[in-house]
Amino acid sequence: MQVDAVVLDIDGVLVDVADSYRRAVVESVDRVYGETIEKADIQRFKDAGGFNNDWEVTDAAALLVLARREDESFDLVTFTDAIAERGGGLDAAKAVAQDRLDDAADRVLDAWDPDQLRDVFQTLYLGSDLYRELEGGDPPFDAPGYINDEPVLVDSETLTALHERYAVGVVTGRPAAEADIAMERVGLELPADHRFTMDDWEQGKPHPHALTVLGERFDAERIAFAGDTLDDVTTAVNADAEDDERVYYGIGVLTGGLTGEDGRAKFAAAGASAVVESVNELVDLLE
Repeated sequence: MQVDAVVLDIDGVLVDVADSYRRAVVESVDRVYGETIEKADIQRFKDAGGFNNDWEVTDAAALLVLARREDESFDLVTFTDAIAERGGGLDAAKAVAQDRLDDAADRVLDAWDPDQLRDVFQTLYLGSDLYRELEGGDPPFDAPGYINDEPVLVDSETLTALHERYAVGVVTGRPAAEADIAMERVGLELPADHRFTMDDWEQGKPHPHALTVLGERFDAERIAFAGDTLDDVTTAVNADAEDDERVYYGIGVLTGGLTGEDGRAKFAAAGASAVVESVNELVDLLE
């Protein structure tokens, strides 16, 4: 690829979030509504697109649970396929629920409480002490914090090698404070202008803005973006279409929700330039 800049996603690439963010999605819905989805079901929302913000994954999962109470035929596969057909994301999920449920939609939306879901999610994910520090005020209940259960996926040798050879940046759907915690855990130090978080741009992935801005800041000709979701790869594809001055490569990483040959096929269909089993294969791939 002959790149001169490498941009990394955080979740599912640098740290494993299966027992933190994804666990918080499942348990938040259960705490608020008394039933929930399976952890494996989250990938269907991710694959539908537009769900890089796990608060919104939680909201969409809650919509599914509430919709099923009104209509038992309202199933996960049909729901997420319809979301994908509408372009992905929470607005599409809400529109699908309204269209499918007709008169019952008002009851579902009246019961749907994204603010409460977010509060519960942050309590579970951050834990009581960090919630007080980052969110302000007291959490609704005591929790140890799943953020403390995020195994590191990237070797320090990989980060050193990337820094020695390329300009390095981060584009993540995490809030800035939570991105700081993950980056500190893995030992990735970057200037503030070499990263984009949820707080830095409104559109989120797969919009290309963050990636093209980093390409310009790095004065790079060829940029590789490594992520664990289809939206990550699509971000690179969109950036390549948007920016006539640079070439962007999307690299799928199989340490998130997409794994095995099925994951490779989905990444390829999304336009990935390459797929790796782990971010630690990046150095050899790019050389």
